[in-house]
Amino acid sequence: MKVTVEFSPEGKMSPRFITWEDGRRFEIDRIKDCRRAASLKAGGAGIRYTCTICGSDHYLFYEENYKWFVEAKNVN
Repeated sequence: MKVTVEFSPEGKMSPRFITWEDGRRFEIDRIKDCRRAASLKAGGAGIRYTCTICGSDHYLFYEENYKWFVEAKNVN
């Protein structure tokens, strides 16, 4: 997964787009929250962005190893 990020003059990082390995690209419509947190579903930790993408809220994480991941929803 590739994340396109924009930086403010103060250095604040704001993710803008997510591109999946298959080439599908999604714009992040809104960032509702940004905080340090652990992923209870995926088992990682880092900066958690609560993002609205295509009308739904998703957690996007930026880990200290410079990698991004989206917390997946359980499908049962």
